[in-house]
Amino acid sequence: MDKQMESKAQSFFSPENRVAPLGIITLEGAEELAGKIDDHLVRWARESGMEVDTFRLKSACPRFNSGDAKGIIEQTVRGYDLFIVVDVGNYSTTYPYFGTENHMSPDDHFQNLKRIIQAASGKPHRINLIMPVLYGGRQHRRNYRESLDGAFALQELRHMGVQNILTFDAHDPRVQNAVPLMGFDNLMPSYQVLKKMLKSFPDLVIDRDEFMVISPDEGALDRNMFYASVMGVEMGMFYKRRDYSRMVDGRNPIVAHEYLGTDVKGKDVFVADDIISSGESMLDIAYNVKERGARRFFAFATFAIFAKGLDKFDKAYADGLIDGVFGTNLTYRSEELKNRPWFYEVDASKYIAYYVSALNHDVAISTLIDPHQKITALLEKRAEEHKKHQDEQLSF
Repeated sequence: MDKQMESKAQSFFSPENRVAPLGIITLEGAEELAGKIDDHLVRWARESGMEVDTFRLKSACPRFNSGDAKGIIEQTVRGYDLFIVVDVGNYSTTYPYFGTENHMSPDDHFQNLKRIIQAASGKPHRINLIMPVLYGGRQHRRNYRESLDGAFALQELRHMGVQNILTFDAHDPRVQNAVPLMGFDNLMPSYQVLKKMLKSFPDLVIDRDEFMVISPDEGALDRNMFYASVMGVEMGMFYKRRDYSRMVDGRNPIVAHEYLGTDVKGKDVFVADDIISSGESMLDIAYNVKERGARRFFAFATFAIFAKGLDKFDKAYADGLIDGVFGTNLTYRSEELKNRPWFYEVDASKYIAYYVSALNHDVAISTLIDPHQKITALLEKRAEEHKKHQDEQLSF
């Protein structure tokens, strides 16, 4: 399936097929991801006969010592199909502020994005936004007198001329209702994480007797139901019982995780969520299922940011509570996290490159959004390998 997708991507690259010349602008903090996306696009373009070194355009958002900034695009964008890559979750980037180094927040990254859109001055053929971490996405509903940051940001971007937004695993995809006339694609790296997991653990068997999917809470049911259905295994879930009488870090604290589902004894357990922040909930679930007799515990978060809690995961790994934690390269990961023996990075850059190529050539992206066929082929291949291994063992 990967080879078929690459062949299709290569066939796109010809001047007569493109909507407009392709240009990629990278905001500060998204250089690593944008570089990998560009590498895929350049390789496909060269294989199709184009002479191109990069699709990236030079830009910058310099700041004055007072903290004020401006957006600069250093080459023409007139008539371009422009893709702007931004990582609003990269807290490692800094800027000078009255003689000190200030770390950029999601608000700072979003302001830089708007500065670059302003600098384009309405000249591109089309403006597309690649924002894996959706700005304001966690504030997805209003209780009492509260802001709706994500919905308002989308409306602001639409008014500025953005026509398409690509994001991943939006905390609440219904936020797109705020901009019904703008392209909004919410992709899930389901195929990528399963491929990485099967490659990292060759002895993993995906069937109802050996493997099980568990949703960490009711909010993650849809994504875990997809994994369970496509793999043909059973699914359980945890219910977060909260203390609504008090607030801790802006949220009602979790009192306990209550399990609902079939027995996990002797099975490998897989839990998928959108984000790991402190990781405490994931560790509670790992402890719970191991107490119930689960064999191995695997966790996946699209955004494994680990704002705190690495030491706790180190101890859990040493104690045998967790066997692997998977996270994508769609947002910033600290070097400390990437060097952990229990962390496995899932590369989603080719997935985005397929999307960019398809959009730039006005090709349907339905197969990208629903990777069911690719996952089925992946699991069938693993099943054949497992059967062949069993036959070889019986022959001895």
